[in-house]
Amino acid sequence: MNRFSEYRIMWILVFFDLPTETKKDRKIYATFRKKLIQDGFTMFQFSIYLRHCASRENAEVHIKRVKSFLPPAGEIGILCITDKQFANIELFVGKKEKEVHTPYQQLELF
Repeated sequence: MNRFSEYRIMWILVFFDLPTETKKDRKIYATFRKKLIQDGFTMFQFSIYLRHCASRENAEVHIKRVKSFLPPAGEIGILCITDKQFANIELFVGKKEKEVHTPYQQLELF
């Protein structure tokens, strides 16, 4: 099996809608975002962050990590898709199609 197969490489998307009414809510929101970024996630849209992973096993590690710092309130979704599935995304700004740029390429050194 090809180690870098588009069916083996994974993308994790974290969708969230967190309360921001109080100062405490906003701090929890900011902390959650900060922890996502520290774990290598990149903002895709305002409340959608994504991360490239070399394998399903690597993705599971990061999914488990996100679950460890879920905030007490709000709604969070975690979706894991293959690189092949992610390549089929169509993005639009208004009615104009936008070229898809991957945030970064992750390299593995052993």
